[in-house]
Amino acid sequence: MLTDTHCHLYLDQFAGDIGDVIQHATNAGVEKMLVPGMDLETSYEAVRLAEKHDRIFAAVGYHPTEMQKFSMNDFDEICKLAEHPKVVAIGEIGLDYYWVKETERQTAQRQNLLPHLELASRVNKPVILHLREENDAEFGEATNDLFDILEQWQKKLTLLKSKPGVFHSFNGNFDSATRAMSMNFFIGITGPVTYKKNDSQRELVGKLPLDHILIETDSPFQTPVPHRGKRNEPANVTLITDKIAEVHRTTRETVARATAANANRLFGWETQP
Repeated sequence: MLTDTHCHLYLDQFAGDIGDVIQHATNAGVEKMLVPGMDLETSYEAVRLAEKHDRIFAAVGYHPTEMQKFSMNDFDEICKLAEHPKVVAIGEIGLDYYWVKETERQTAQRQNLLPHLELASRVNKPVILHLREENDAEFGEATNDLFDILEQWQKKLTLLKSKPGVFHSFNGNFDSATRAMSMNFFIGITGPVTYKKNDSQRELVGKLPLDHILIETDSPFQTPVPHRGKRNEPANVTLITDKIAEVHRTTRETVARATAANANRLFGWETQP
């Protein structure tokens, strides 16, 4: 019943053994994997992987740090890809003021996020949101800017209003998590929840209801303990699941069942081909 709702399996780190990586995940009990694009080329790659492997689904869009590649002509191609039956979300999209500090480029991120949100509304597919603050603060301008945009977007939503998307690899505070959940967003939890010095995230996860959590590896990044420093892969969702279970004082099976149900509720992939 395990799911990995965020893994970049098209990256070079998997070029030599993608089949083995998928088999490792299958052996670990991972039933579904979601591969989000970061630009037009990787969105195509995500869809190709989804077409080739039954367990893999795709999301398409421009990552905020890749907005220098954005053009409306290329976005037209993203819109076509979004209609594919194995594309279940629009993403990875959002705001990143950590890697992008220039005011003009931050403005471009906000401007180019809007057509992605409009696309999600049009095709009735949720969004996968990236949010990173300058200096990795728990709350700041990027958070305020993203919530302002999302609140305006949500006023116009109909079918998506009850399940608009997920905050990927959430690194904010409990107030922003509560704000996101009040808007019906899910909270994505990744490998850092296992890091020895990350007590603050474990405390946050302990406060989150299981029916609002998704489990993600963000492979090949953010590898959980005890494999930190090595390439991450979808099979490692077991380690994240176990840590969430420990924090919630419950079993792996309970967490796996709840998060798998959450993923299916958001992405609807049990009804997909």
